[in-house]
Amino acid sequence: MSERIRVVIVDDHLMVRRGLATFLRSAPDLELVGEAGSGDEAIRVCAETQPDVVLMDLMLPDLDGVSATRAIRQAHPQTQIIAVTSSLDDGLVSRVLAAGAISYLLKDVSTLALVEAIRAARHGRSTLAPEAVRALINRPMESTSRGSRLTDRERDVLRLMVQGLSNPQIADQLVLSRSTVHSHVGSVLGKLRVSSRTQAVARALQDRLID
Repeated sequence: MSERIRVVIVDDHLMVRRGLATFLRSAPDLELVGEAGSGDEAIRVCAETQPDVVLMDLMLPDLDGVSATRAIRQAHPQTQIIAVTSSLDDGLVSRVLAAGAISYLLKDVSTLALVEAIRAARHGRSTLAPEAVRALINRPMESTSRGSRLTDRERDVLRLMVQGLSNPQIADQLVLSRSTVHSHVGSVLGKLRVSSRTQAVARALQDRLID
């Protein structure tokens, strides 16, 4: 069996952590390596355990989940963070993705969907709840200038990024080399002034940069 995905659970409710821990232990490729009940504790636990993926509640005592996400990503760029919350505030979705979270899910997500989101996050792929996508789309546009300089090909690439396709899949879809797609993705990130594919997708939805 391949190396298991190391996961930390962050939630201030003990029963929620226990429930998540039970399901994690039932998945053969997942390993629970730590738990935290606050943002400050999450930072400490991640420093000690160096997890692959963190399941992060956003409504935490002391340091909130967005701030904890930013601190963990800055200290441990290899750690991916999935926001798992009951809140669907439009601004919160944007803020936590800008802080470095790769995915945004609601707490009513199915066990199967959560497991798949963890596996996807481990490989750098984003998972956004449909409600989060709608929240991004419904937010007032901040500016269209960042997307106005995208070429038609870059918009094609961005559209497929929004659909969740990886670079090799985009290359196959557009009949381009993988190196060309890699270059286009880098250009899209630069022109949108974001640092990750997840942030680019969020920006594309929020500023309606694609059809």
